[in-house]
Amino acid sequence: MALGKNFRGEGRKSTNYYSTVFVAVFVGFCLVGIWIVMSFIVPFQNTIVQAPETVNEGKHIVNNNASTHFEDSLGDIPVESTKVDSQTQKTESESQPENEGDRKGVEKLSEDSPEENKQEVVRDSSGQSSEKNDLEKDSDGNLNSESESNKSTDNNLGAERNIGEATDQEEKFGEAEEDKTENHVHSETKESTGESNLESHVNNKVSKEAFLAGTQPETLTEVATENGTWLTQAAESQHEKESQKSSASVDSSKYDWKLCKTSAGTEYIPCLDNVKAIRMLRSIKHYQHRERHCPNEAPTCLVPLPEGYKIPIRWPQSREKIWFNNAPHTKLVEVKGHQNWVKVTGEYLTFPGGGTQFKNGALHYIEFIQKSLRNIAWGKRSRVILDVGCGVASFGGYLFEKDVLTMSFAPKDVHEAQVQFALERGIPATLGVMGTKRLPYPGSVFDLIHCARCRVPWHIEGGKLLLELNRVLRPGGYFVWSATPVYQKDPEDVGIWKDMVEITKSMCWDLVVIGKDKLNGVAAAIYRKPTDNECYNRRPKNEPPICDESDDPNKAWNVSLQNCMHKVQVGASERGSVWPEQWPLRLEKPPYWLNSQVGVYGREASVEFTADYKHWKNVISHSYLNGMGINWASIRNIMDMNAAYGGFAAALKNWKVWVMNVVPFDFPDTLPIIYERGLFGIYHDWCESFSTYPRSYDLLHADSLLSKLKDRCKIVAVIAEVDRMLRPEGYLIVRDNVETTSEIESIAKSLHWDIRFTYSKGDEGLLCIQKTFWRPTKVETIAAAIV
Repeated sequence: MALGKNFRGEGRKSTNYYSTVFVAVFVGFCLVGIWIVMSFIVPFQNTIVQAPETVNEGKHIVNNNASTHFEDSLGDIPVESTKVDSQTQKTESESQPENEGDRKGVEKLSEDSPEENKQEVVRDSSGQSSEKNDLEKDSDGNLNSESESNKSTDNNLGAERNIGEATDQEEKFGEAEEDKTENHVHSETKESTGESNLESHVNNKVSKEAFLAGTQPETLTEVATENGTWLTQAAESQHEKESQKSSASVDSSKYDWKLCKTSAGTEYIPCLDNVKAIRMLRSIKHYQHRERHCPNEAPTCLVPLPEGYKIPIRWPQSREKIWFNNAPHTKLVEVKGHQNWVKVTGEYLTFPGGGTQFKNGALHYIEFIQKSLRNIAWGKRSRVILDVGCGVASFGGYLFEKDVLTMSFAPKDVHEAQVQFALERGIPATLGVMGTKRLPYPGSVFDLIHCARCRVPWHIEGGKLLLELNRVLRPGGYFVWSATPVYQKDPEDVGIWKDMVEITKSMCWDLVVIGKDKLNGVAAAIYRKPTDNECYNRRPKNEPPICDESDDPNKAWNVSLQNCMHKVQVGASERGSVWPEQWPLRLEKPPYWLNSQVGVYGREASVEFTADYKHWKNVISHSYLNGMGINWASIRNIMDMNAAYGGFAAALKNWKVWVMNVVPFDFPDTLPIIYERGLFGIYHDWCESFSTYPRSYDLLHADSLLSKLKDRCKIVAVIAEVDRMLRPEGYLIVRDNVETTSEIESIAKSLHWDIRFTYSKGDEGLLCIQKTFWRPTKVETIAAAIV
């Protein structure tokens, strides 16, 4: 028994001994494994520290199904963590020498930190840092998730904040962020492509090397994955780097670019300069010759540059002067010089701020209108206005000081180059005419409409054109008409005033006040549109008639004018029944009438609205402003080619820019929402040319657009239109699927554009390219545009 007991005891000791040996060996293997892993990880991380910080945004990729699009793009938005690529920063503003020492300290911190809780601290050239942690994606992928915003920093590699925290960035959008960006961009513009080409090459190289180092670039979505994400990403980036090394690899024979030869020359607008179509018109009584007549096939030629063209003067100096060679016209100087519209001053065209009705300056005239009716409340109640027959748009240009956004429009060539002057000055304007078709805006969206002797015959044909203003004017909104019939007593003016009294009374417009401006010797009649249908129902005659219920006031793309009025929406949940919140609250607060609607992507509309806004604030603050190689100091005129809810424009609200929000005519109609939040925009078909002069915009933004256009039109023609609208050294940002961004990149190279930023992950692509001064030598004659 004793032997047996001792045997069992020895057996237990032996078992414990082998267990100990097994554990020791296992631990040894683990240590060896950790050592091997660390030998790879530590150098990798040290390289990351030297790379520029970059952004990781949510998906925003086009799909055939709109609902899928929004789910992919905003339903599961993780965080972003980017800064501008270091080489761009160094080129555009000298890097601080102390950054090197800071980086060494960061590298040491990176090495000393425990592996399972390691944070990568990335610094930009200004010495600012951000921490990047492991991402834990919201499991249910809900938009505007509270749990997402309240999470601590359990984030994926390359992530900094989630979309729920995007609202915290709003305070940073003001002058502090602006000053920061100003320090990182060129203070001088360039007049040749040599420097920009060199910068592009250097920036692209550094950007790619940063990706190889493992830094996640500003992109569309970062999905939590197993280890190896960065290796895969590095491989993808390496492939991109090789394909971007030189434009010589592009098959230039695929794109045979030629200059457009037309009678319009450097100011060619395909849909407004279709001479062949205009000659075939049976009548021009209603200004049909100033309307759009697009060619059957969109041109693919490039518009030549004016001789001596220079990069435009920056805002706000541009409001007072522009380069004469950029818009070399003197007709307005001769005809309107005495009214202080425009003058020639050496190599400049200067704008004293006058107009036909305010030769002593727009600011005084603006104050005169406010004093005439205080309820107008510029910049609070009246935020988005329409200026009909805008001239050189000084009225809208000076309203910026009042926080008012003005959609100014006028026909081409009635007063030579007036809209071109406005755009060159950095003031919003577009070409248009009140003829036979509705204006390309939704119903009930403008807070106020202004006409200062705008040459529109409101009184003819039963006030048919005035009824169009009634369609787009918000219930309770004002129409300010300062014209000679208001205050002059010659027979013609007296007759027009009598007709206007009868028409406006039958339309139930209330003449609130006739204000008199003694300084300019003019007066303005201010009318108010009713907020209910009581007056309409009391009229003894149905003149003008109420439109049929089947007539949608929001349908405006290529829709003929109707001689009727739409009833005012009065339901508690209907748009137009309540005036929007005062600016700026209306920008961020979902409109009340969204609560009862399903959003364009299949979810609750108000939730989509909020998520879209947070998404773009995150993208712009962390990526576009610092991570794309864009000289934001040179940006004034911007176009969002597929605006959706207008979140991109809303996120730029504190910057000295304006955004033309375009809603494609065959996309979900979100333009009323854009106006409701105090922004403006227009409908358009991107298979046709836009109604603007060449070289109108500094930056074009195409999110989830171009891939959808392939089914209807040639993508080369679309890019030719982009080239026409974009100024030399202007930028195009494309967010789309990889196939599309790769194709656009190839086309851009054939145009000799600079590739400022490119990235792809999976089927998602992001591209930023900069137009140069390059023009082809071959010429293509556009017969339909030759007089």
